[in-house]
Amino acid sequence: MTDKKFQSRRVDRRSQVFISKKMSYALRHNPAKYGLTLDKYGYVDLHQFLAAMNRIHHFHPRLTEMTIREIMHGAKKQRFKIKNGQICALYGHSIPGIIRHPEKVPPAVLYHGTAHRFLTNIRKKGLLPMGRQYVHLSADQETARQVGQRRDPAPAILVIDAAAAYRDGIKFYHANDQVWLVDQLPAKYLRLSSSLR
Repeated sequence: MTDKKFQSRRVDRRSQVFISKKMSYALRHNPAKYGLTLDKYGYVDLHQFLAAMNRIHHFHPRLTEMTIREIMHGAKKQRFKIKNGQICALYGHSIPGIIRHPEKVPPAVLYHGTAHRFLTNIRKKGLLPMGRQYVHLSADQETARQVGQRRDPAPAILVIDAAAAYRDGIKFYHANDQVWLVDQLPAKYLRLSSSLR
């Protein structure tokens, strides 16, 4: 591969990451900035969304449905969904009380990656949404590690006794194959390695 082709692909990947971040911001945190109104499930008309994104960010070439689908296809994690001419972010919302996800029976064990500096607070209060609508849990340790690395290069991995929490009445919501959500989770359902010390 020539240096020019490599550079072009690298720039393209960076461009897709930039677009994905802007999409997340619009659909998770501040749709009003874009003149968008999400329905109770977090969806908005795809054509309105594209027009707003292009108006605010002046994408060149213009952002299209095809570009969004390419970003979705190439992503390691499912962050967005397009259905019946509408688009939504699947999780990560900080807009209170808007987004609803289906309640489902969780796997017996889930995981949560976090920075070590948060463990003292977690021991006392459990897992709280901290400015988001839900607490995010991962279906596997590797995903939890990747999430935790955003704030700690060697994150703590909490093991969640989801089966016990569910039996005790805690509601779990299914965002996608990798992400489960809860409103909050008491510390008694968490352990770090063999225990949450």
